[in-house]
Amino acid sequence: MSTTTIMQNDQQHTMGETVPPATAHAISVSLPTWRDNVDYEEGASRVLDAMVTGYPRFFIHRSTQKLVRICEQKFGVQGERCMLFPTRRIAEQCREFMIDRSSKAGSPVPVRLVQFTICPEDDETSSPCRELHIVLFPGDQFPLAKQFWQHTGLGVSSRYSERCLAMLHEDPGSPKAPTPAPGRPPVKPGNRHYSAKGLSKSPPTSPTMAHAQYGGSIAEQTAELLSKDHYNYLEERYGRNMPLESAAAAKRAMRRRIAGVLVRDTPNDWSTAGGHEAELGPSTRGVEGVTEEDVYLYPTGMSAIWSAHQLALGVRPTAKSVCFGFPYTDTLKILQKWGPGCHFFGHGLDSDIDELEKFLEKESQASQGPPILALFTEFPSNPLLRSPNLPRLRELADKYDFLIVVDETLGNFVNVEVLPYADIVVSSLSKIFSGDANVMGGSLVLNPKGRHYTSMKTHMASTFEDSYFDEDAIYMERNSRDFRRRIHVIDENTLAVCTFLRSRSLADSQPPPQAAVKEVYYPKWITPENYEKCRVRGPDGQPVGGYGGLFSLTFTSLEASRAFFDTLPCMKGPSLGTNFTLACPYTILAHYAELDWAASWGVEEGLVRVSVGMEERQTLLKGFEKALLAAEAAAQRPQENGTTAA
Repeated sequence: MSTTTIMQNDQQHTMGETVPPATAHAISVSLPTWRDNVDYEEGASRVLDAMVTGYPRFFIHRSTQKLVRICEQKFGVQGERCMLFPTRRIAEQCREFMIDRSSKAGSPVPVRLVQFTICPEDDETSSPCRELHIVLFPGDQFPLAKQFWQHTGLGVSSRYSERCLAMLHEDPGSPKAPTPAPGRPPVKPGNRHYSAKGLSKSPPTSPTMAHAQYGGSIAEQTAELLSKDHYNYLEERYGRNMPLESAAAAKRAMRRRIAGVLVRDTPNDWSTAGGHEAELGPSTRGVEGVTEEDVYLYPTGMSAIWSAHQLALGVRPTAKSVCFGFPYTDTLKILQKWGPGCHFFGHGLDSDIDELEKFLEKESQASQGPPILALFTEFPSNPLLRSPNLPRLRELADKYDFLIVVDETLGNFVNVEVLPYADIVVSSLSKIFSGDANVMGGSLVLNPKGRHYTSMKTHMASTFEDSYFDEDAIYMERNSRDFRRRIHVIDENTLAVCTFLRSRSLADSQPPPQAAVKEVYYPKWITPENYEKCRVRGPDGQPVGGYGGLFSLTFTSLEASRAFFDTLPCMKGPSLGTNFTLACPYTILAHYAELDWAASWGVEEGLVRVSVGMEERQTLLKGFEKALLAAEAAAQRPQENGTTAA
């Protein structure tokens, strides 16, 4: 039996378990083989029945599922189903979305709103009442409601649900889960992310970390990374008994950390970072005058992006937006489904800016107002790691008077300085800012030097509501305290791994004859001139920012892609920016229903995306070499049905 087969067998029983292992609020799920990922997309019961969790915007957490069932039984009529939100305004926005989309498709669906206030019994004065805002709709409209949940990221969090269940004297989750509907058809050509899923297992209700049952020493080190004592400490000390004032301080500390105004952010200062005694100074974000008041927190990164688009729609003349570069899938969906739509410049290269400039000039001559509402872009992009020419885009924005919104999640503000070129910067805090993959969050930063800053601040003052659940904020703040140190370690690890892989790829100046890797997508080699313009530099002008912890690989055949992925001895699942190495067949997970369309923009079916962690460097290199050897061996074998990844 081959090494690859042995490892697959060792991993097989972990399919569907939480990533990190045994974590109640994990934001990823183990899909350890290529076949597992394909079968997940196809709706195979062997995968769906094994899943205890998933990425929260795609997979509704078990605790939330249980709370949903309680609400449906209490308030639903005639087979109605529901979605749960923390505020009335969000529930109204969900209803508005469902009516708008269904009206455009034929006729509006009936949608009802119910407010359910849950209060603790006895004298639990430390725990306030919680409001559930319930959106009820006909059962067959669940996929439409799920679109709002997925795209906006504004649904109740798993911790919010657990708090409500506790006040209802219900255990989180349930011992038995509903079974999937019999004969569930495969997703293609639809979109399974909007469909309902049944579960056969419950996620762990304790955060105690178990050692990962993966083959290979990378995974052994990953288990050590995940066995930190602070997991138990956090859940027990800052869980349900958390005082409200601690949450306010945690949010203030994060906003200061993101604004770059904490003069000291060391272990001795962490406990006071959100207090009045914290020493604050000028921002390190590259723009004079940035303060914590310019930073807004959201329950997810996608809710920050959705809110940035809503802000643009609220302060600027109505027009389509531009999506510049191939983005994470939900960003494009937001721009398409809200407002008048968007123009897609999917390659995000300098040549696209030439075309964009021509388009803007033509549109400006035909319109009284600005030719577009806003330009949304990622720096760098997910999954191709392309960096747009931000200085040139800024020149166009100033000339034609549109907003620029930059998602800095992959670059992160330790490595890149994008705020000087943006009106709004958004980020998913769920990724490297947290690192522990056990809590969601997002941020939005306004550039105080931007032309439209005053109007945006005024709009935010009248419309922003803090829907970031207090307990989630507590965990996020504590996870983020050492994010700078972690980023530097991960940057160095990733550069070492990518340098090794590129030396064995067709992209090398002297590629080996057995090369199975076609390209290593990493900012050091992909649009490097644009990335360098925004790298954080020290007082001497020399770059001190790294290239980030994410890269993607393409291979000479699908068989080589599969062999590499299946053999790589690390955790496998959605998400990125984890303290441990995490890989996924990105195009399969994000674009399975539109593979040809994704390929037309350079995102190949066989692309493997890897988020590198903090494991010991030589251990990482040995693990990647093992996977690379398997890919090279597969590439040399006669191809099945002549399939290639070209």
